Amino acid sequence: MNILKDILYKVHLEAVQGATDIAVNKIEFDSRKVELNDVFVAIRGLLSDGHDFIEKAVNQGAIAIVCEEFPSKIVNGVTYVKVENSNEALAHLANNFYENPSLKLRLVGVTGTNGKTTIASLLYQMFKKAGYKVGLLSTVKIMVDETEYKATHTTPDSLTINYYLNEMIEVGCEFCFMEVSSHGIHQKRTEGLHFEGGIFTNLSHDHLDYHKTFAEYRDVKKSYFDNLPKTAFAITNVDDKNGSIMLQNTKAKKITYAIKSYADYKAQVLENQFTGLLLKINNNEVWTKLIGSFNAYNLLAIYATAVELGIEQNEALRLLSELESVSGRFQYFISSGKITAIVDYAHTPDALENVLNTINNIRTKNEELITVVGCGGDRDKTKRPIMAQIASELSTRAIFTSDNPRTEDPQVIIEEMEKGVEAQNFKKTLSILDRKQAIKTACQLAQPNDIILIAGKGHETYQEINGVRHDFDDLKIVKELLSQLNK
Repeated sequence: MNILKDILYKVHLEAVQGATDIAVNKIEFDSRKVELNDVFVAIRGLLSDGHDFIEKAVNQGAIAIVCEEFPSKIVNGVTYVKVENSNEALAHLANNFYENPSLKLRLVGVTGTNGKTTIASLLYQMFKKAGYKVGLLSTVKIMVDETEYKATHTTPDSLTINYYLNEMIEVGCEFCFMEVSSHGIHQKRTEGLHFEGGIFTNLSHDHLDYHKTFAEYRDVKKSYFDNLPKTAFAITNVDDKNGSIMLQNTKAKKITYAIKSYADYKAQVLENQFTGLLLKINNNEVWTKLIGSFNAYNLLAIYATAVELGIEQNEALRLLSELESVSGRFQYFISSGKITAIVDYAHTPDALENVLNTINNIRTKNEELITVVGCGGDRDKTKRPIMAQIASELSTRAIFTSDNPRTEDPQVIIEEMEKGVEAQNFKKTLSILDRKQAIKTACQLAQPNDIILIAGKGHETYQEINGVRHDFDDLKIVKELLSQLNK
């Protein structure tokens, strides 16, 4: 039985009206889910304000309300708790309700613009191969050891995080690897969690629709490392100019990795082919199934984390060589007509440039490289012309199309992309509104040995248009289209 005063531990209370020695059923921040004797936490969101639904929550049986300002109507028998920040309060309530599950396993967070999903997912894969029970909280999916659940956010809300961490404890998980997004940090979703380690990948142009300035985006990421305990480790990519900034104020053990700079963990790319990478890590050679120099960084971060968590170096290298690529991250296949199709989640300028450079470094230049790319609606508009400029510059042909337009006009998004194309590259570009038609056109243009890159959506199996998610799987569609053309 959970008592309200117990789950309010560490919550910064400003005022309380009513009793706190009452038994509570569960915590909710969605008024539609409130049941008898629940605690309702009123959160101010981007689209709605939970304070507007306090009366509804009380009518549905809420026994306590946690809010940033008391409602005008106070109901007898209901406890009202005023806090400075409802998001932060929710995190502490969730930690206490589930009895601090993050203290009972070894939790490692991965943050940065690109590489979070790959690193978290491959660490999960690696530690499973090493014989451990492991949890994963990622953009692609949530894993409670062998059981898979659908993910809705890169970093779930704090209630969901603690629920799944508790589920992991129940089945005996020893480790959990989770993606930590800038939204998640800023909205206090990771507040109160005990991290054994944190990994920084890189920082580039993203989420400026939310954070407004790059400095704010960087500082939010940095705050994650600032709050790591001295018992934790902080692993950072010092080839990224923001890598050392992440460690400036951390109390955690500082560990560095790099390909170009001096670092604790250093790698050299010896071979880069479509079949994999040959790396030299701290003077030991290892062949891996992943492709591209950006994956050399990911693999190096994975290796460093594994060693810091106690896996012996040679065993870590052996496990590294067995890792398989993550869904929607440089997934490729070669059709019967000898056309290579690659699907990648690259949805930032930096990620797109990395993928295109990787392909260009591998191909012999006798083949065409046809890129299909769009930009998401209701997201950072400033990256649209940059994405188009990169695609048109680094491909032999670029097709601009819809991504997830959400509530925006997809034609306007494409027009904003087109502004980034330099005069000498105009002839190399096409704009096709319908994404399936754009992919079909790329397949029709491709000749044997050519390469098609479909960027932006990766693992996603839907396209979001005006609030409705339609079935759409880039990999499935390009496979079907290429097989039809080869008949």
